[in-house]
Amino acid sequence: MLFNHKTDEIRHTFFSDIKDHLAPGDVLVLNDTKVFPCRLPAKKTGGGKAEIFLIAEQERNLWSALVKGGVRIGRRLHLDAGIEADVVEKGTDDTWVVRFSGVDNINEKLHAIGKVPLPPYIKRNPTEEDRDRYQTVYASQEGAVAAPTAGLHFTQELLSQLSLRGVEIITITLHVGPGTFQPVRVEEISKHQMLPEYYTISENAADRINNARREGRRVIAVGTTCVRTLETAALENGMVCHGEGQSVLFIYPGYRFQIINGLITNFHLPKSTLLMLVSAFAGREKILSAYRTAVKEQYRFYSYGDAMFIF
Repeated sequence: MLFNHKTDEIRHTFFSDIKDHLAPGDVLVLNDTKVFPCRLPAKKTGGGKAEIFLIAEQERNLWSALVKGGVRIGRRLHLDAGIEADVVEKGTDDTWVVRFSGVDNINEKLHAIGKVPLPPYIKRNPTEEDRDRYQTVYASQEGAVAAPTAGLHFTQELLSQLSLRGVEIITITLHVGPGTFQPVRVEEISKHQMLPEYYTISENAADRINNARREGRRVIAVGTTCVRTLETAALENGMVCHGEGQSVLFIYPGYRFQIINGLITNFHLPKSTLLMLVSAFAGREKILSAYRTAVKEQYRFYSYGDAMFIF
């Protein structure tokens, strides 16, 4: 779906034709994070299933995680390959801090014992094929628990065609965490708290984005994670600051965007922070109207669904 939120015009096309709607000089910003096998099947002492869902590494063998299976501080869980995990601390919200033992570095074992964290509405066990399919073609920086799914539409061939057309392609990183998908449950949306997600923007990437901003060229984010990263790093003068940090930025209607001029994104669920972000960019009523059109035209929603280009 092509959605001009200034004129309210909606057009329909195939994603492979996106090259016809991007102009030479446009900047396309991609999130190059890579999903890692963060779901670790485990067993409790004495039997019973459990699972550790890794979120972020604090130090070697010490992770923040979601834990299923009757969790409490002091609980020891048993993994494959003789690895054990002790729940040592309560984290923020539903998270716990887990320390691994029986292994020099748990990172070295994840691809052997971990599973791909498919979206919860996919009701099947992940396969080896999912390790490649649930990634963007440009994924390179491992650390996400979910793919930046707007990027799943791109192929290497399409990216090459865009480059030849004169579209400038830039990568930044935000490691997608479970907080991205937490529904908003509070009455006042301003009180919703985003969980921290690590991001990094290289000096080269920031310079190229800032040059485009100075020259009046469009900066188009591929996915809401790119939007949040760029806007987190935005300076008051409308430029991007390079560096790394933790993004907790919650974008909802009323937010004033400083960096992006366009957004390529999938269709999102009600009550999600993702839907609120696109509503902030294009206008709530306009987005809801576009979504009604998408339903009528039988667009596919969710992670493996269709895309819209909002400009």
